[in-house]
Amino acid sequence: MKRAIAPFVRADLARKMVFLSGPRQAGKTTLARSLAAEWPSAQILNWDVAGDRRVVLDQSWSPGAALVVFDELHKMKGWKAWLKGVFDGRPDGQSVLVTGSARLDTFRQSGESLAGRYFSWRLHPITVAEWIAASGATPEQALARLLERGGFPEPFFAENAADAERWRRLYLEGAIRDDILEFSRIGEIRAMRVFIDMLRARVGSPLSLASLARDLQIAPTTLGKYLEILEALHIVFTVRPFHRNIARALLKEPKVYFFDTGLVEGNEGVRFENACAAMLLRHANFLQDSAGRDVSLHYVRDKEGREIDFALCEKGEPVGFAECKLADPNIPPYLAAIAERFPGAGATLLVRHLRQPEQRGRVAVERAADWLARLSA
Repeated sequence: MKRAIAPFVRADLARKMVFLSGPRQAGKTTLARSLAAEWPSAQILNWDVAGDRRVVLDQSWSPGAALVVFDELHKMKGWKAWLKGVFDGRPDGQSVLVTGSARLDTFRQSGESLAGRYFSWRLHPITVAEWIAASGATPEQALARLLERGGFPEPFFAENAADAERWRRLYLEGAIRDDILEFSRIGEIRAMRVFIDMLRARVGSPLSLASLARDLQIAPTTLGKYLEILEALHIVFTVRPFHRNIARALLKEPKVYFFDTGLVEGNEGVRFENACAAMLLRHANFLQDSAGRDVSLHYVRDKEGREIDFALCEKGEPVGFAECKLADPNIPPYLAAIAERFPGAGATLLVRHLRQPEQRGRVAVERAADWLARLSA
């Protein structure tokens, strides 16, 4: 299927080098191959393939290749300085695409030696909007499939739910065995696996690392490092509370969600909230990658413990609030109060099963599937 960011990546390749990052098996290589098919004599070189690695080290790819794709290049020692030389010395008109997952995104954030030479894009799992565009499904059908299978291509297109679950188990085991070892020590793998299982049952709840650390009998700072590793690997992402004082927001408890909604252990409501979080994060990342906008995803919680699931902010100011409900169309009082406090920001109650959308004061009550289908990308 065609991915929504493909035309944007294609346009950027005509101007600069492009970094394409995201979770493992989210479809980066497939997207790279589909783009390469549009360039004459394109070459795809994977660092993990011995023959390709030799071509990379010898820099013996064809000078006539209109596009050169380097996959998993971040595994090469000194890859940033090497890539700078390659890009600066490439033949006129040759485009360069670099794909990778955890380490690429981590290094991209501190890649001073490549400053000004690249644009970056993040490929997320499949969304409601993408599946509608690819299949002609209704928004409701698309959301139902995502909730059942998750948005990663292989389980999403699996013949049955059992095959999807088999993939998911192997995916998690592979991420722990291969990727986590790049960041951590082998002795920490068991604790990391237990930590992941604990997170799977705590999706959407404020996360107390101190409490979990006591349960695991490890230091909270160590558990914080584990969480950073899981974020770098695109297994989970954190949503922090909205506060104009950024330092205070960072000290408050984050909520944790999974890129793969299929990993969530919980009822339909929890899986639905995770799916909304994942698609809102993709929406925010798309606005960042495509237009350089300072957009971020948060949740809201006051001193009395009243919460709103999501707040989309731009330059630190809220531009939209969203609360997720399975079937209850009644507007929570706190959502109505927040909508009055920030009249310039839209407020929406996203209802998974809703008979009729309506506007109540400053709050829109929407069918979740229809609303999610209108998000960017």
